Amino acid sequence: MNLLALRSHNTALVLDLLRTAGPQGISRLELAERAGLTPQAVSKITARLREDGFAAEAGRRASTGGKPRTVLRLVPEAGHAVGVHLDRDELLVVLTELDGRVVGERSVWLDLGAGAEAVVGTVVREVDALVGEVLKGGAGVAGDALAATATATATATASPTVTAGATAGAGGVGGAGSAPTLLGVGVALPGPLDHIHGILHRVTGFPEWDGYPLRDTLARRLGVPVVVDKDTNAAALGLAVRGERGSFAYLHLGTGLGAGLVIGGSVHRGARTGAGEFGHQVVQLDGPPCSCGNRGCVEALCLAAINRGDVPEAARVLGIAAANLAGLLDIDLLLLGGRTITSTPAPFVHGVTTVLLEHARREGAQEAAVPVRLATGGTRVVAEGAAQLLLGPVFGRADG
Repeated sequence: MNLLALRSHNTALVLDLLRTAGPQGISRLELAERAGLTPQAVSKITARLREDGFAAEAGRRASTGGKPRTVLRLVPEAGHAVGVHLDRDELLVVLTELDGRVVGERSVWLDLGAGAEAVVGTVVREVDALVGEVLKGGAGVAGDALAATATATATATASPTVTAGATAGAGGVGGAGSAPTLLGVGVALPGPLDHIHGILHRVTGFPEWDGYPLRDTLARRLGVPVVVDKDTNAAALGLAVRGERGSFAYLHLGTGLGAGLVIGGSVHRGARTGAGEFGHQVVQLDGPPCSCGNRGCVEALCLAAINRGDVPEAARVLGIAAANLAGLLDIDLLLLGGRTITSTPAPFVHGVTTVLLEHARREGAQEAAVPVRLATGGTRVVAEGAAQLLLGPVFGRADG
C-alpha cells in the first residue's frame, strides 16, 4: 500500500471512530488504541481533520493520571451526501450529513417509462432544488459544478413535497463563511444494472433503459460524483451502517420485489453485480406471466395477490420464497421493507414468520428458525442507503 493510500485508510479509520463515538466524542489516546495507530499518527490525522473542519473539540475528560484529556467529535455538518430513490412511479431525494442524519427531503411522482431525458431531467431538477434550498440558500448544483464540492472517495406529475432541516446552512464547513462539502449523489433504482460502471440493464418492465449510462449522464449534468446501485443493495448497505450485524437479507416489496444481501457484514453484489434478483425466482411453473418474461415468478404472484386484496396470500408467497433464500444462504436475519409492506407490516411479518417456522419444524429445528422483522428506516430506507454509497468510503466501507 502506498503512503497516500495508507494515509487515506488511516484517516478513514479515525473518522469512523469519531462517527461511532457520537456527540460525546473520543480522546486521541482512545483513537490510537482502537485504530491500532501510534499517538503521533493520530495527532497528525486529527490536526488535519480539525483544520479541514471535520473534527472539533467536545470538551475534556478526566484521566487516571496527569491532565484531563481533550475529547474530539465528528462535525456532521462538515459534509453532505444526496441519496436518490428512483422508483418506477416516484422519486425521493434526501440530503444527509456525514453521520447519515437527514436534513432535507423532496419527493415527486414520475413515470420511469417516460423516457431517459424526462426522467433524468426530473432527477437533476429535484437534486438541484434540494441542495440549493438546504445548503446554498437557493443556488443549486447544476450549472456551476459546485466549486466548493469535495471529490468523492468512493416526468413529474404532481407538485413536490419538501422538508428542509434547519441545521445545515451555509458556512457549515471549516469555520464561518466557508461552503459545506457535498460528496456527491447516490442513486438507487430497480435492477438489474451494472453497479461498477453505472449502466442500466433491462429494468424489469422498462426494457428501453437497457444499456443507458445513468451514472455518467447524471454526473455530467450535476457536476458532482455519482454512484448508481440497485435499490435493495442501497437499503441493505444503509441498514448495515445503522447497526444490523452479521449476514442478513433485506426483502423489498413495493412496485416490484427484490432482495439486498449482506454477507459477513458486507453487501454481496455478485461477480456481475447482479445478486439479489429475488423476485424473479420461479415458484410456479404454469403460473401467471411476469413482466420479466417468465411465468410464476414470486414477484408476479405477490403483486397479483395484493391487487386482489389478499395480503395474507401475498405474505405466504413471500414467505415461501424467503424460506428458499434462508435455506440456501443460512442467513441470520430477514428484514422486510418497501411501501407495500410498510403500509401493513403486521400481516407480512406474521405470514413470512409462519412459513419459516413451518420449514424449521419439518427440519426438526424450530428453535433455529430465521427471525423476521420490519426493517428500520420506513419509506426512506432506500434513499438513505443511497446516500451511504457516498458516505461509506469516507469511513472506510469498501462496499459503499
